[in-house]
Amino acid sequence: MTKRRVAILISGRGSNMAALIQAARAPNFPAEIVLVMSNIAGAGGLESARAAGIEAVTVESKPFGKDREAFERAMQDELLKRNIDLVCLAGFLRLLTPWFVQQWDGRMINIHPALLPSYRGLHTHERALADGVKIHGATVHFVIPDVDAGPIIVQGAVTVHDNDTPDSLGARVLQIEHRIYPQALRMVASGQISIDGGICKNTVTTATEKTLISPAS
Repeated sequence: MTKRRVAILISGRGSNMAALIQAARAPNFPAEIVLVMSNIAGAGGLESARAAGIEAVTVESKPFGKDREAFERAMQDELLKRNIDLVCLAGFLRLLTPWFVQQWDGRMINIHPALLPSYRGLHTHERALADGVKIHGATVHFVIPDVDAGPIIVQGAVTVHDNDTPDSLGARVLQIEHRIYPQALRMVASGQISIDGGICKNTVTTATEKTLISPAS
């Protein structure tokens, strides 16, 4: 089995990065994490990646100022040098230009802490609680120029408790993120996902008929 070469882009501690690295250690996982790259020097996830034996580099965004594409071209050079096949965004706190997104069309995925298309953007847990939703969660999706709007690969849900705070709800959602991001990468890297009319189709298996009802009667 030829494993797909994966780069993870981070800006902070990289908890989802760690989940991907752990999953990719399995011999039958169809991808290998070969690079972790941060736009912030000293990001916590860089040292964690090195401790796991993975190359970690920094391409700082700050020196490029408002020239976003120049920064992304510097990142692209690093990715091309290492023959990267797939890119995973894991807490990468930069809006990407259409130019960069196009370079990785169908090959770059992101995780978002909400059940898209609801709650695109920031402060998802606060907004979910303010709306009184009973089910919340996380989504892994392909990246397109529109923020948090790409084809959905995998979603995971949690129940919302009456006494939840943004922190307590976010902690449960993060646990779901760590489960579904490796699953999504496995599906994409193995060729299990096709995109038809902007919608992801699973070419191998179908979803189980489990349901999640909240609150339970």
